[in-house]
Amino acid sequence: MAPDRHYFFCGIGGSGMLPLALILKARGATVSGSDRALDQGRNASKFDFLRQAGVTLFPQDGTGVKAGTMLVTSAAVEDTIPDVQAARAAGAPHKLRAELLSEIFNESPNAIGVAGTSGKSTTTGMIGWILSDTGFDPTVMNGAVMKNFITEDTPFASALIGQGDIFVSEVDESDGSIARYHPRVAVVNNISLDHKTMEELRELFRTFVSRSEIAVLNLDNEETAALAATLPPKRRVTYSLHDPKADLLANAITPLPGGVAFEVSTRNGGASASVTLQVPGEHNVSNALAALGAAMAAGVPLSDAATALSRFTGIRRRLEVIGTARGVTVIDDFAHNPDKIAATLATLHQFPGRLLVLFQPHGFGPLKLMKNEFIACFGGNLAANDVLVMPEPVYFGGTVDRSVSSIDIIQGVEAAGREAHVFADRAACGDWLIGHARESDRIIVMGARDDTLTEFGQSLLERLAV
Repeated sequence: MAPDRHYFFCGIGGSGMLPLALILKARGATVSGSDRALDQGRNASKFDFLRQAGVTLFPQDGTGVKAGTMLVTSAAVEDTIPDVQAARAAGAPHKLRAELLSEIFNESPNAIGVAGTSGKSTTTGMIGWILSDTGFDPTVMNGAVMKNFITEDTPFASALIGQGDIFVSEVDESDGSIARYHPRVAVVNNISLDHKTMEELRELFRTFVSRSEIAVLNLDNEETAALAATLPPKRRVTYSLHDPKADLLANAITPLPGGVAFEVSTRNGGASASVTLQVPGEHNVSNALAALGAAMAAGVPLSDAATALSRFTGIRRRLEVIGTARGVTVIDDFAHNPDKIAATLATLHQFPGRLLVLFQPHGFGPLKLMKNEFIACFGGNLAANDVLVMPEPVYFGGTVDRSVSSIDIIQGVEAAGREAHVFADRAACGDWLIGHARESDRIIVMGARDDTLTEFGQSLLERLAV
């Protein structure tokens, strides 16, 4: 990056754009931006926060882009957007978000990249907290808000600005941009079908791992275990909930009302430590092992890393309890692909209470790609008395293939013997949930790419409280 340059972020409120904008601002760059949500009057508190951070905001009509401004967009931004057209007309340079982030990442002397189909944000937050708590003062670029770093002045703490030489970043495979990164430490939690075919994913993750000095890999996932087998022992740290051949092994996993406890030990009877996570589920034990492995690769002793991890308070919208009213608990969750959904449902089923699941798909494209997997996931992981309700996928504009919709998923889940309903919009889903929720039920608002899902969950709680 060039600290004396003016960067204009088109879509600055996005989960991957906001933290990068904050990191550039902290490093001395001039930062401005636009966002469709701002123009539509959504997420006002987020944009107020950006203004307070010194970011100038414009309508998404091209007026903020001038000659000499570096336009930054995500891969999803289309050429028809006025900001893009204005940049071309003015001869302004244009970079993709992933291109700019990878340049900053690759310039860092101690770069830790966190990749995988599921668990990236949580693992990134865990690593960032361990390194911060143990005095390494890292910079962290996350795609979600990290609760440990929230302050009155920083309510949207998806970035942490540190002065140390470690840069921790979530790395995305969905747009292929993972190919740009050259990590010192590469973390891969898991590999499964999501935005790309399995053949494409295998090649992307193989290249990512091959560029690292050391890779932290999950032996409980068939694909990442295969990656581990291609590396010499000195270039890998493996972890598992079950496999005694792993370098880090979890034992005595005990679900708790607000989290999960476990013992972690190194291979061949080496060091061990106790961890009590404040986030629930075996999938978070797996995320924790990945974080411990990365922290140890950065020089943190296991005992210190485990102690810090016990103070990790979680990530926003990851099984986050909004509140309880009339005996009904409302939970906000980011799960949006089959693996994430299955992990959420498995965790919630460890405790009593019917699940009323609102799932808003994160796009028509992913719904088409994973139609059969979504049906199998809900059909196989909902309990007999659970209920699934779905609106149509999130859509904020642009061209899209709508050949597969929510009704296709609902029909498949019903055919699998589970109760499921489709509604024209989210409001109608909410009416059904309020009308059918009863004491001891848990309502789970599930989906990605739409910050208003949290507001929707809060509105359900308020309606229940009346």
